[in-house]
Amino acid sequence: MDLKNKVAIVTGAGKGIGREISLLLAQHGAQIVVGDLNVEACESVVNEIEKVGSRGLAVKVDVAKKESVDELFSKTISHFGDIDVLVNNAGITRDAMLHKMTEEQFDQVIQVHMKGTFLCMQAAALHMRKQEKGKIVNISSIAGKVGNMGQVNYAGAKAGIVGMTKAAAKELAKFQVNVNAIQPGFIETDMTKAIPDKLKELKIAEIPMQKVGQPLDIAKAVVFLSSHYADYITGNVIEVTGGRYM
Repeated sequence: MDLKNKVAIVTGAGKGIGREISLLLAQHGAQIVVGDLNVEACESVVNEIEKVGSRGLAVKVDVAKKESVDELFSKTISHFGDIDVLVNNAGITRDAMLHKMTEEQFDQVIQVHMKGTFLCMQAAALHMRKQEKGKIVNISSIAGKVGNMGQVNYAGAKAGIVGMTKAAAKELAKFQVNVNAIQPGFIETDMTKAIPDKLKELKIAEIPMQKVGQPLDIAKAVVFLSSHYADYITGNVIEVTGGRYM
């Protein structure tokens, strides 16, 4: 899966799954634009990218704001001259039970996940249509398939990303642009590490492979969908869950 000289934008790339995606794409030869609200974290990831022999660019971005997204893409073109891959990974949680969730908590999650994915896909499509090439990978969640208690906002947004992925895939297919989504399951991140052990054990019991996934598992799927091996795959959703909810 040679991605040498390909240019990839990864949002929410300052830590966790986004960082792992950035590093694995770089290890396969891609040049990475590391986008995140935390520019210091972006710069740290760029340093790691350079250590594996690739090139990186740190860009502060708020994916929920069009001006910020436009700046991300203009800086990418200015610095690298092209965009081959977009990975929409940026996300937040604002958990609360339905009867307690505030309008602000709902809006914040929708803005980052759904609007952010829309704005980035739109900006990428404007470039990729002209070039008649490109790969877009949207990070959804298994929560968008089955729902999670306390996450009406998050589950709704992640389900929405699947619908957006399929609609965009249909629009962009004739331009040879592939649009796919990944639905991670229970992945070991800073967020899941905070889950009490008893609850974690219950969740692992639901996974046929009997183990928690790693950010690298998601990154591997992203690399595949970003490569020429996925040239005839579009509008699909890959569940990386260890078999959970199959």
